[in-house]
Amino acid sequence: MELHDHGLASDLEMMRRQAAERRQVLRWLLAGAATLPLISCGGASDASDTAAGSGAGTAAIPTTGACTVIPEETGGPYPADGTNTHGGSIINVLKQSGVVRSDIRASFNGAAGVAAGVPLTIQLQLLNASGSCASLAGYAVYLWHCDRDGLYSLYSSGVTAQNYLRGVQETDSAGSLSFTTILPGCYTGRMPHVHFEVYPSLAKAASASNRIKTSQFTFPLATLNEAYAASGYTASVRNLAQISYATDNVFSDGTSLQMATVAGNATQGYVATLVIAVNG
Repeated sequence: MELHDHGLASDLEMMRRQAAERRQVLRWLLAGAATLPLISCGGASDASDTAAGSGAGTAAIPTTGACTVIPEETGGPYPADGTNTHGGSIINVLKQSGVVRSDIRASFNGAAGVAAGVPLTIQLQLLNASGSCASLAGYAVYLWHCDRDGLYSLYSSGVTAQNYLRGVQETDSAGSLSFTTILPGCYTGRMPHVHFEVYPSLAKAASASNRIKTSQFTFPLATLNEAYAASGYTASVRNLAQISYATDNVFSDGTSLQMATVAGNATQGYVATLVIAVNG
């Protein structure tokens, strides 16, 4: 299936036009309101629309005061950020229109697949470790992970025509953002994990050369054991039994900064939260 490379720059231009149109409508409304009786001093502004469009508006995640930079980790062999090739071609999802999105379960930009699995909401907050642990507003995160079968879109056999479980979001004023996805499966040799890259702005997320941090995070073992009892995760049960955080090639040096806090259940879904400190 053909995927058009209009890219993140095209998404940004569309967002700029929409914001300009909202401002013009607001000016018209305000002009008309000048001749009407004042009904209310409250009401929403176009800031709420902007937050909804960017995936911002997520409630700030409480922090503990700790602000240690999250470890740098490998992006692995399936980043789709333009830094490697597959089948002789460079794969770069950051150049595909529609990559800026909160719900990453479905493919986009011409692809039609939807990743099935236990629902998962990922809530992240970025802090500036070199700036008194202040919230990093206006930064961007590119996030990706495998599906419940342990396959990576654009790379793995059977899903090369899909680009699901990949997306970019911008942080709000509290440095927070949210992704709607599914719990990734466990494939042979790795603990379940999520990859991400941090960028200093949404515009700079169009090129992997601008990333300031590449890392991964994981989930509590109790959550994984519970979730993998759900339909579709049979292989994950077997693979998880053969690996541990201590033997994983990424998490063997510790998970204190890379272990998400998880609430919920396999029926209604989970919410995973993580505070991530970087040098902003």
